[in-house]
Formats: sequence, C-alpha cells, structure tokens
Amino acid sequence: MNSLGQTLSGWFSTRTAELPVRLGPWGSSTASQTAAPMRSFDQPLTWVVVALTLWGLVMVYSASIAMPENPRFSKYTHTYFLVRHALWLVMAFVAALIAFQVPLSTWERSARWLFVASLVLLMLVLIPGIGKVVYGARRWIAVGPLSVQPSEVAKLAVLLYAADYMVRKMDVKERFFRAVLPMATAIAVVGLLLLAEPDMGGFMVIAVIAMGILFLGGVNARMFFLIAAILLVAFVLMIYFSEWRRERIFAYLDPWTEKHALGKGYQLSHSLIAIGRGEIFGVGLGGSVEKLHWLPEAHTDFLLAVIGEEFGLVGVLVLIGLFLWLTRRIMHIGRQAIALDRVFPGLVAQGVGIWIGFQAFINMGVNLGALPTKGLTLPLMSYGGSAIMINLVAIAMVLRVDFENRQLMHGGRV
Repeated sequence: MNSLGQTLSGWFSTRTAELPVRLGPWGSSTASQTAAPMRSFDQPLTWVVVALTLWGLVMVYSASIAMPENPRFSKYTHTYFLVRHALWLVMAFVAALIAFQVPLSTWERSARWLFVASLVLLMLVLIPGIGKVVYGARRWIAVGPLSVQPSEVAKLAVLLYAADYMVRKMDVKERFFRAVLPMATAIAVVGLLLLAEPDMGGFMVIAVIAMGILFLGGVNARMFFLIAAILLVAFVLMIYFSEWRRERIFAYLDPWTEKHALGKGYQLSHSLIAIGRGEIFGVGLGGSVEKLHWLPEAHTDFLLAVIGEEFGLVGVLVLIGLFLWLTRRIMHIGRQAIALDRVFPGLVAQGVGIWIGFQAFINMGVNLGALPTKGLTLPLMSYGGSAIMINLVAIAMVLRVDFENRQLMHGGRV
C-alpha cells in the first residue's frame, strides 16, 4: 500500500509539473498539503469584487447626493440613486449566486440560444414604445420600475457564443471562411443593431471580446490581424461619416477652446478640473465641487473623476491597481482551466478578463483625458442596474470555473 501511495503521489507531482501554470499550494503532493481542506471559491478575487462594488456604492451616493437640486431631478430625494443602486446590487448578488451554481457545461449548451435571445432584445429596443430614449439614444427597455440595457446582455451572450464557437471550430481554425467568417458575420449583425441605437462604445467592447477569444482560441495570426485591420478601418469610417463623432474627436484633442468647452468638450474639461482639484490626497469624501451640477453624469460615466477629486491621485492609483489585479487574476484562472484541457471554461474566464479590463481601461482613459469621450461605465462601480448585474454574473462564472478547476485538481469530477 505504501509503495502504491508513493507511485500515485509521484505521478500526480509529475502531471502537476507539466501544467503551464502554477496550481497553487493545493497542487503539492506532500501529505500535509494534500490533506488540507479545499476552498470552494477564490476568496481574494471575491473580496476584491466586493470591495469595488461597495466603494462604488459609496461613490454613487457621493456623486448623486446634490442632483435633486437640479430642476430636472427635483422630484427625486437625495438618496434616490443610492437606494436604487443598493437594490440593484442586492438583486445582482442573488443572480450571481444562482449563476455560480450553474456548471460551465450548461452554459456551453445554452450559448447559441442565449446569443439568439440577445439579438431579439437588441431588435426589441429599437421598436418605438418598447425602447426607452435617453439623451437621444434608444438603449433601454422598461420593465416595470426598472430599465434593462440589452447591450449589456449582449456582451455576455457574445462572450459565451464566441467561446462555444471556438471549441466547435477547433479542427478548422486555420481556414478563414470556415472558421472566422461565420463568427465575423454574427458580430457584424450585433454591431449593426448596436449602431442603430446608437451605442458605438458597446460595439467596441463586444468586438474586442470576440477578437480576444478568437486570438486566445488559436486562430491563425494572419487571419486575426486581417480582422483587426478590417475592424479598425470600419471604426475610422464610422467616425469620418458621422459629424457628431468627429466633433467628439476634435473636442478631445482640444477641450479648452470656447467652442468645445461649452459643447462636446464640456464633460472632459470638467472631468479634468475635478481630477486636478484632487491633487495627491483629494479634498475628502463628499467634498467634490464638480459633482454640484458642473460635471454631467458624475454618478455613471464620470464616476472616476469624482473619485479623483475626493481621493486624489492616491485613490485613482489604488483603483487602477485593483482593476489590474482583478484582470490578471481572472486571466490566470482561464489559463489554468485550459491547462486542464477545459477549453470552453478557460475561454469564458479569459473573455471576462478582457471585457472587464478593456472597459475599465476605456472608462479611465476617458475620465483622464487620454481617450475620446465614450458612453461606457466603470465596471462594478458606476450607477447602472443591468450593467452591475451582468458584471457580477460574469464574475460568478469565473468563480465557477475556478471551483471546477479545484475539483479536478483534487481528483473529483465536474
């Protein structure tokens, strides 16, 4: 029996050494570590997500507390946005708990149907009387007292569909027309529906998610760069033939001129003023001046500017560090799954990492004046119910991938 135990232990150690990622302390073959209880989920990842959502809740309250003094929001109480955001967080955590219970194999079987459902929602939002128009964009569907944004659902649906697609097309991924063209057509349909809202920011995120999964799934490099070039040309043409998009670019290049400071560059100029006022350590929680009707959408797209004003450079750097760590951790879980021959779960996790990391990068770049203004919120933090819910469901899927990885590494079954 001792000889058999030593043989099995040596085999497990050899298999562990062959994996291209570290399995952590539970991957050791020593007796004391093998006997250690398995944590059922990634606790550091969970606590970072909880910290970001709670920090976001506090900042949404801080950024929106003065909004009822604006005649447009005079019917709202000072806690209106805080209460709604808190309720959405509760529903989002419940949805995340449910999503965590669903095996990745079930998501894989449902991927194509979820993609079709997201297309139906994107079509419904364009129908007058169903789609809700805010600031000239038809992006929301009213469901009783709540508003759902189909583009957020589409991000998750496209992610699952792309991961499932790559698994199904593994044997033909070197052939452009059989491997890439059908996926490109699906993304083009989604893009046309999003641009009709219009929601170019959402289309950019979805395109990057799909491209990232194609690249990680092993699509030929020449085909990948060809698709990337086509998308780049498409975005340039969209900007060139859209006057208001061109104005945004010009305002980004020089937001301080008289023409732009009171027009397309208004948000950017006041975002930069807010961040500048914060200096190193900020003016203190609740002390922002720019949120007092100077900076539009301070509780959504420009929440980072309020964080920069109230917490200073230190607060912004801490926030950037948390998102960098979060993205890196998620990508590591994805690589670990692929190392265990679980391609679909691995691509899903890495797709979520690309999504969260890219959207946070764009939002931060816009707030800091490094990128042109886009209507993208800060993941996990900005006010926006359906976005928060979909973000937390996606994180729950990553935690489920990690949970199943740990089960396999302990000799269990998924």
